[in-house]
Amino acid sequence: MMEDSQVRIAVIGSGYVGLVAAVCFAELGHRVVCVDNVEAKVQALRAGDSLIHEHFLPELLAKHRDVNLSFTTSLADAVRESQAIFIAVGTPPTGQGDADLSYVEAVACEIARSMNEYKVIVEKSTVPVYTSDWIIRVMMRNGIERKDFDVASNPEFLREGTAVSDFLHPDRIVIGADNERAIELLRKIYAPLASGTYYKSADAIPGRCSAENPASLLLTTPKSAELIKHASNAFLATKISFINAVANLCEAVDADIEDVAMGMGMDTRIGRQFLRAGIGYGGSCFPKDVAAFRAVANQVGLDFNILEEVEEINKLQKNRFLQKVRAALWTLRGKRLGVLGLAFKGDTDDIRESPAIDVIRALQSEGCTISAYDPAAMQKAKADLGDSIQYAGDAYEAAQGADALLVLTDWPQFATLDLARLKTALRYPIVIDGRNLFLPATMQEHGFAYVSMGRASISPIRELADDRPLPVGQTRNSR
Repeated sequence: MMEDSQVRIAVIGSGYVGLVAAVCFAELGHRVVCVDNVEAKVQALRAGDSLIHEHFLPELLAKHRDVNLSFTTSLADAVRESQAIFIAVGTPPTGQGDADLSYVEAVACEIARSMNEYKVIVEKSTVPVYTSDWIIRVMMRNGIERKDFDVASNPEFLREGTAVSDFLHPDRIVIGADNERAIELLRKIYAPLASGTYYKSADAIPGRCSAENPASLLLTTPKSAELIKHASNAFLATKISFINAVANLCEAVDADIEDVAMGMGMDTRIGRQFLRAGIGYGGSCFPKDVAAFRAVANQVGLDFNILEEVEEINKLQKNRFLQKVRAALWTLRGKRLGVLGLAFKGDTDDIRESPAIDVIRALQSEGCTISAYDPAAMQKAKADLGDSIQYAGDAYEAAQGADALLVLTDWPQFATLDLARLKTALRYPIVIDGRNLFLPATMQEHGFAYVSMGRASISPIRELADDRPLPVGQTRNSR
């Protein structure tokens, strides 16, 4: 990148959003400093440890570290050296469900104390509408004149596990700003993606965009940009809860949710993504963003009742899975269960709000012993669960001697396990699949009792297969 097209950027926060943004901005040719107030994290990043499980992140960190990417604990120094300051700190939920913006406020105050020239302050964290207005107020309350800064919203739309590709090959780049000076700087930052020049590079990260089909850029107001992010996540969570509700209906009428979801997804107005039945959504985004979006609506006097149902369905889906485990095993006390998956989804080591962790805790409360395996999330799970479960070296070790095997995370490699070996490892050939990774016919061919989501259960044992809830007044013998 030419010197006159390089922007000096500070990214405040080195979590999933901040670190990926910092590395990717460096990949686009900008000079980036990433700030975190935890010295140990900064030292690890300086040493080349990417800290999180993300495809392409270690390679890009190695490529740009100490070249045009640096790490520091000094927010003041980073602010003074930068033209654009991206705030990517946490916005956890409060006890009332709305977003805790105290970290955003603290960063804004420190930015104000460190100002030395005009800056563009950019919200990168997921924040509720009006946050940009509050940042402006905080800056001015701390003595900064309005002409010396602008505040913009540039929400991220990153999926954990594919965050680097999502950043460099986005569906859209949303820039919410009211001032042409701020818009011009943000256009400059994203020019390699919006113009397509990045994709001409021989070592560009591969993905959906190209020089002929570059990233789309949407210019809007800060308030609209803030709402776009929350509305997008709430809608995707709604799709997940909707397909899980449909899966439950499929079980009741002997339909197959995989066929139903495929038929729905072939409609281009609906699309196939997020139509996967399972044990519910989790992670750091959907649970808190749905709650925060609903809280914003409540604050302005609107009832967003559909989001309450989305949350309720998601909660009940884990309970429904536990009922399947009980139906398959009769009693749970004293049972040894193998578990595949600890992260909230595949291709990440993130266990925040993980349905897998919730299911494990519920099973432990009923007296089960758990042996679990996850390709990436074992260390983080151990920090949360301690030694209350056993941590296996691979999927087969997790299944060894187990009364049943539970699939709780949709890691692709679980779907390609050697089923003959898996059956040999299990005490009983029972698999309860919360992510529908296997085909029922294939599991039947290999002699498994197989229970999944929104599909008929199969088993050599008739009673095990017949685990659907009965209509009121009907018994098994009356069928």
